Amino acid sequence: MATRPPGSHVSAWRPAVAGVAEVFHAHFVDHAYPRHIHDVWTLLIVDDGAVRFDLDRHRHGALRTSVTLLPPYVPHDGRSATANGFRKRVLYLDTSALGAELVGRAVDEPDLADPRLRDRIDHLHRVLAAPGDEFEAESRLALILDRLRGQLHKRTPVSLAPPAGGLAARLRELLDSRTVEGVTLGEAAEQLHAHPTHLVRTFTHAHGVPPHSYLTGRRVELARRLLLAGERPAAVAVAAGFFDQAHLNRHFRRHLGVSPARYPSARRRTQRSGEG
Repeated sequence: MATRPPGSHVSAWRPAVAGVAEVFHAHFVDHAYPRHIHDVWTLLIVDDGAVRFDLDRHRHGALRTSVTLLPPYVPHDGRSATANGFRKRVLYLDTSALGAELVGRAVDEPDLADPRLRDRIDHLHRVLAAPGDEFEAESRLALILDRLRGQLHKRTPVSLAPPAGGLAARLRELLDSRTVEGVTLGEAAEQLHAHPTHLVRTFTHAHGVPPHSYLTGRRVELARRLLLAGERPAAVAVAAGFFDQAHLNRHFRRHLGVSPARYPSARRRTQRSGEG
C-alpha cells in the first residue's frame, strides 16, 4: 500500500462553529492536487513554502505573507512551488458565509495582501485547535468575514461570463442529484436529449472539468464529510458512491494526499468523545 511521502501530514476536523464546514491543516512534500471543484469557500494561509495553483484557467500563487480566498464551484488545482513542499491551514466556509456577488471578485484576484487579516485567521486556527472556545471562534470568524467583504467590495467589479446555463447546468444538477447512485453517459444523454460527445464537451467547457471528474470530486467531498462525522471508511465508500473501499482509497489519496483512514484527526476524535 502506498504511503505518504516522509514529512507529509494531514489533520482535519469539523468544529462546532456555525459557518465553518471543515478545518484542514496539511504539510505536503510532493502531493499535487488534481483540478477539482468545492461547493464551499476556501480560505487559505501558507505557513511554510509556497503554493502554485490555476484558478479558472489562470495561474496564481499563495505565499506566506498573504491570504488566499477561492470561491465555490470554480475549478482549481494546487502544487508546491518549492522543493521542500509547503505547509498550509485552510478553513472551508459554507456558502452562506460570503455572498455569491463576491465570487467574481475572488476569481479575478484570489490573493489578499492583508497582514492584519492573516493575523486574525492565524488566531482563529489557534482557537479552533481545541474544543471549548466556540463562542470566541464565532466572534473571530465574524470579524474575519467582515474584513473579507470589505476587501472584496473595494475591488472594481469584474465582468464575468454568466453562470453555466442550459445543457451544462442541467447535467450538473443531474450529477448532484445522483452523486451516490451515479448515472451512465448514455442515461444522461437520453434524459437531457443530447449527444454524449456534445454533452461531455459542453460540460467541460462550462465547468473546467469533465463530467466524470466532477462526479468523482463530489463523491470525495461527501466522503470527507462522512469521515469527519465519525463513519468508518468501509461504510463511507458505499455511502459516497464508490465501488468499494479500494476505489475510495485510490481517489481519496489522489485528491487529498492521504488515506481515508488517516483523514479524521485525533483532535476531532477527542471532540467527539467529549460530546453528550
